[in-house]
Amino acid sequence: MELIERPRRLRSSAILRAMVRETSIAPASLILPVFIREGLTTPKPVAGMPGVFQHTKDSYKAEIDRALDVGIGGVMVFGIPEKRDPFGSEALNLEGVLSTAIRDARARAGDELVIVADLCLDEFTSHGHCGVLDQNGNVENDATLKIYSEMAKVLAQSGAHMVGTSGMMDGQVGVVRQSLDSIGRSDVLILAYAAKFASAFYGPFRDAVESQLQGNRNTYQQDPGNIKESMREVRLDVSQGADIVMVKPALAYLDVLYAVSQAVDVPTASYIVSGEMAMIEAAAAQGSLERERAILEVLGSVKRAGASVICTYWAIEAAAMLKRNLA
Repeated sequence: MELIERPRRLRSSAILRAMVRETSIAPASLILPVFIREGLTTPKPVAGMPGVFQHTKDSYKAEIDRALDVGIGGVMVFGIPEKRDPFGSEALNLEGVLSTAIRDARARAGDELVIVADLCLDEFTSHGHCGVLDQNGNVENDATLKIYSEMAKVLAQSGAHMVGTSGMMDGQVGVVRQSLDSIGRSDVLILAYAAKFASAFYGPFRDAVESQLQGNRNTYQQDPGNIKESMREVRLDVSQGADIVMVKPALAYLDVLYAVSQAVDVPTASYIVSGEMAMIEAAAAQGSLERERAILEVLGSVKRAGASVICTYWAIEAAAMLKRNLA
């Protein structure tokens, strides 16, 4: 047979492969989740997440410096307070762990790093839910929105460039947008967790934030079997003022991520969550796969599915790999 088309010609050298690569990842598209624990004196490793720590005030600042050095796009800050109550009161404390961490990061990085503040109550409530509970123990949507509204102001005043509305309450994006605009902070962006699923892959994260969760989040996080519902949630969030829409988790929902990226005219983000990271790390630890290649391949799959922004615990390491031009 006489072959006219020989696709392998385009794969014959590293420089050719790089030249025609359809999907590339820039360090600036990566966001690093960072945990800071109030009252901690030494960094504390998070079980199941190699290389991830609950940070002290000093080690947190060092992590911000590392993020700046490698040129990633941003950090997403989670604060773990010493005191919790049913209303998540510490979330509104201008001198609390999260607000202070946002100020410290902004003072250190200025506008060279996008500082994203997690706008949710689960780290701050004694019951571990993302909102306040009614007398029957159910998450009360509209009462929670009132707290989100005030929390948005606190985070903006602390210096956040962006807030991540991760609680999956109906109307949360609209309430937060109105709240920010009411204090003259229309410059603060909203990263809307539009399609956040009730996933089994969040396990190690709950150790990272010392979650006190009682029960589950099935009444507000999305059912894993649905995609039409995802599109509805995305449509609502965009209509309420979302600047970026998030699909979370990433790897188990690449089909949803692709559908969302094709449907909206705002950037799409996704979050490679703790359990997804843990799977790769566990497989690499027992020699089942090449760790660095697997990390880059996973990031590439999320980018290829449509994510302009990727939240990943590998952000700093991946940026260094990309700069080494691993092929």
